[in-house]
This record gives sequence, C-alpha cells and structure tokens, in this order.
Amino acid sequence: MSVGTTKPALIEQGHWLTLRDCKRVLVVAHTVTFAQRLREVFGLLEADLRVQLVFTTPPHAFGAGVGRYLQEMGITTVPWEEALEAEFDLALAAGSRGVHQLRSPVVRVSHGAGHIKPLTDTGSLPPGAERPPGMMSRRHLLHQGRVVPAAIVYAHERDLAELARTCPEALPVAHVLGDPCVDRITAGMPRRADHRRALGIDGGQRLVVVTSTWGPSSTFGRLDSLLPQLLGQLPVDRYRIALLLHPNVYAGHGTWQVRSWLAGCRDRGIAVVPPEADWQTLLIAADWIIGDHGSLTAYGTLTDAALLLTAAPGREVAAHSPAALLTGIAPVVSPGHPLAEQLEYTARMRRPGQYDQVAASLSSAPGQFHQRMRSVLYGLLGLGEPARPPVVAPPPTPLPLTRWEISADLGFAR
Repeated sequence: MSVGTTKPALIEQGHWLTLRDCKRVLVVAHTVTFAQRLREVFGLLEADLRVQLVFTTPPHAFGAGVGRYLQEMGITTVPWEEALEAEFDLALAAGSRGVHQLRSPVVRVSHGAGHIKPLTDTGSLPPGAERPPGMMSRRHLLHQGRVVPAAIVYAHERDLAELARTCPEALPVAHVLGDPCVDRITAGMPRRADHRRALGIDGGQRLVVVTSTWGPSSTFGRLDSLLPQLLGQLPVDRYRIALLLHPNVYAGHGTWQVRSWLAGCRDRGIAVVPPEADWQTLLIAADWIIGDHGSLTAYGTLTDAALLLTAAPGREVAAHSPAALLTGIAPVVSPGHPLAEQLEYTARMRRPGQYDQVAASLSSAPGQFHQRMRSVLYGLLGLGEPARPPVVAPPPTPLPLTRWEISADLGFAR
C-alpha cells in the first residue's frame, strides 16, 4: 500500500484498484499540529497491504499549511465534503471539529504534552464550574448527548480520573496508551552529540532553544520584551539560538507576516525553525530551553537542558497539566538582568531529578505508545496485528541551523 497514490477516486472503491477488499482508514488532519501527532498513528498502518489510507483536511481556523505538510510526504488529500459522503472502516482524528458527521468509527488522539488549555467557551458550563480541557469536555466528546469517538486515546492514568469528573459517559471508550513524543525523545537522547554536530554546534558553543505556543500569553505574544535580550545580550561566538514557534502562530498570522516580524533576527543569526520541521531533535540538542506553558517546554523536561520560563500563563493552563506542574518548579526569565548570566545561573542551579515529576506526568506508559496504539487500531479494524513489534524510530538527524537562519529576503536559507 502506497500512501502517496491516494486519490479522490478511491472514495468510490471500484474495479480499477489493484489491491481490493482493503480496510479503509480515513486520516482527518485539521491542522499541521494535529497532522504531526496523527503521523505517529497512521504510521502504524502504512506498511500493511490489508489497509488503505485516505487523507482529508477539514476546514479549521488554523488549517493553513496542513495540505502542504501532507503533500511534502507524498500524500494527496480528498475533499472534506467527499469524505463525509463515503464510508470507512475507521477514522483517525486529533481534533473534534466535524468528526461527528463521519460515517465511520472515530479514534480521537490526544495531542501535546497533557491537556494544557482549558475551554475558552464556557457557555455550556454551570456557573462557577472549573473549565475542563477540550479532550475532557462534553462539548468536544459528545454530540446531541452521544459519545462520538469509538476510542479516545490518553497519555496518563490521571486523565481517566479527570474524565470521570467531566464526561463520565466517555469512560467506556477511553484508553491510556502513553505519549509518542515521550517515547521518541527518550529514544533519541543517546544521539544527542550526533544531533549537535549535525546542527553545526561547535565544541565551545551552547544551544539556546526558544519555544512558543500560540496565544497572547505565549512567548511569541511577548516577544517584544524577550527579543532584545536574545539579539543583544548573548555573545555570538558562544551561543547559537533557535526559535520554535507553534504552527498555529504561522497559520493564524500568515507565514510572510511572521517572517517579517522576525526580520530583525537575520543580523543576529537566529534560526527560525519552520513549523513542519522535526522539533524533537532541537530539544534533545539544547543546553537551555526558554519557553512558555506550551507542550515543547514540558517535553524539555525529558532532556538534559536547563529550563527557563518566559511568563506565568495564569488561567490559560489547566490546573492538573504538566505545564501547571512546571510553572511551580522552573525559574522565570527576568527582563531586568543580563540573559547570559541568567542562563549560566540556571545551569548551575539545576538539581538532579528537578523535573522528574513533570516528566513522569507526561506519560504513564513510557515506551509503550506504539504497541498499545497498534493493538487498539487493529482491534477496531477486526484484523490480526502484524507478527512483528512496531518500530519506535528516534528523531531523524536534523538539518544545520544555518538552513533556518533568516536572511535579508526573509527566506529560511542562508
């Protein structure tokens, strides 16, 4: 089965197909972020000749770029309207928008490090009720009182306790399978030195990775205060800097606009990593991670990097999330003190096991996501699993940072 040959005609599975009677699985990729997480799931099926994958991109406020991301993998999508008219044996989704309209059982997959952002629309909640994260809410899991997904995938056992409080109707279809990013970062840590060489980090240099989620309280939302410190306070011969922005920043504002806002980085040689690039290798290679309440900062607790938070997120973070735990442990950037001194102080003061509690909160089944996920998928498809263990490949070797440093024409090549 070849992912790259998926065409709209396959919605009507007729006599022109060479492999017939395949189980058909629809991959519903709303955004680049969702597609990146779903890649860990549909990759478990892609080599099976009994399974035909079909891809679609529903309308979404942050959907810009997802079609290009899939196309670069050789994937052709079918129109959402056509997908709604067809029947599939299974559908995979990391978002809830429109999936209740599908004519197939749906597997909802968590994305990100835990469930960070609580609901912003509180109209359906009783007065004074705590805002649950989306993947825990009746709003995102039910439609007209019916549980939509046939299976809901969570990373940690504590998620079931939260679900019992917020949407108990969904408990019978909830599965704790772990987190694929936890497993890949862990698998990639032994190759840290190789990643640093590939990125072009010289022996005497240190790598500072700046991460940002999206929204007003994000690093990017407050970049006007952090950027002068990055541009003017870190000696270029000692520090390399990489900026990792959430794909929703690009989708919301537009790639040209984001690059334009960051044009001042070109004279400093800051690498602005595109949203489709593999971010896990940057975290593994980092000496410091400066970040906000987003997932990448939390995943940084799995690495050897020292962490600095850019701001307190307040009500934008769910109380029981890994991000909330990290807020109570990690030091915070001080705008009134030289950044280089803060970095060195943070490195000296990092204690062994300082972030173990946060790292443990990311997954209660470390190293097991791909095996457990595959069992759920094949069980729903009514097929026996392949007679081999699923491969958990470490993150690939990264491109040099110079590939992503902004030049005067606002391109990524330098």
